[in-house]
Amino acid sequence: MEITGKVTKIFDTQTFQSGFKKREIIVTTEEQYPQPISIEFLQEKTEIPDSLNIGDMVNVSINIRGREWTSPDGVVKYFNSIVGWRVEKVKTESIQPGNPSTTGNAPSPENFSSDKVSDLSGEDDVDDLPF
Repeated sequence: MEITGKVTKIFDTQTFQSGFKKREIIVTTEEQYPQPISIEFLQEKTEIPDSLNIGDMVNVSINIRGREWTSPDGVVKYFNSIVGWRVEKVKTESIQPGNPSTTGNAPSPENFSSDKVSDLSGEDDVDDLPF
């Protein structure tokens, strides 16, 4: 699975007495209702966020893990965690006037004339729509 969004927080690596290491980042999705998603990186993967900066757009490959826990009074609870194992930065192109990657093959407005409309329709009457 993957989560795509903007890196909004990068936490320091936590090392526990057992030697277990974990590091979290927050990735905020960019959809109608943005969601801040906490993603954990474990053990040797804690170095992956080193190459990230706040504001980077990323695709994070994840696994969802679940566990069951029984409290001392016998109540069973379930917890989920999202564990990242790869991050790819998403390349965002800046939109600039005249940039071929943003304009494609469409004629620019200043080069578009009514003669081209008649060429598209195959008729000589420029009042007709080409469709």
